[in-house]
Amino acid sequence: MERERVLSRATEFARAFHEGEASGHDWPHIERVVRMARRLAAAEGADPFVCELAALLHDVADEKLNPSKEEGLARVREWLQAESVEAETAGHVMDIISTMSYGAGENTPMRTAEGRVVRDADRLDAIGAIAIARTFVYAGWKGHPIHDPALPPREQMTREQYRHGKTTAINHFYEKLLKLKRLLHTETAKTIADERHRFMENYLEQFHKEWNGDA
Repeated sequence: MERERVLSRATEFARAFHEGEASGHDWPHIERVVRMARRLAAAEGADPFVCELAALLHDVADEKLNPSKEEGLARVREWLQAESVEAETAGHVMDIISTMSYGAGENTPMRTAEGRVVRDADRLDAIGAIAIARTFVYAGWKGHPIHDPALPPREQMTREQYRHGKTTAINHFYEKLLKLKRLLHTETAKTIADERHRFMENYLEQFHKEWNGDA
């Protein structure tokens, strides 16, 4: 019963935080990540409560949606304390959230099955048809153009360059999305990612044909 209360309160907290969010890190994104986290947790034998709680709260701490990474993490930590979430569970959730970010290709090891599940659930939402839609939403939010052949994808970059450097929506596929499949942890997520990854590759092939007047 206590777990149900915490999840209900976390849902209210996260929904309110993400209300009106226009970057693609909105409440529907959280709902999809939660559903996938439940699915992966069941398949991989992870604690469903920890997985769902971390999935609900992971973007409340996202540095893109806060003045800084530290302030985002503090926001979640204070909420967990205010809700009297058990210290071990709260620490586990904070550990997951603080190491989830992709950054500039960072893949900090997740020490628990729950961390691997939640990270995979989040990354799966950045692979496939919905990921394509979210990419253009995010590009619009950042003021990035759709495509610029004179601006090739960046191969090596710092975290700061990844966050704030000049890029395009199409480059985002090559700089991040197409790299995610090989960074997944769980076998269940890898299987799900196969079809989604191919969909993105097919989309990009068609995009470039149309851009060049070949289709």
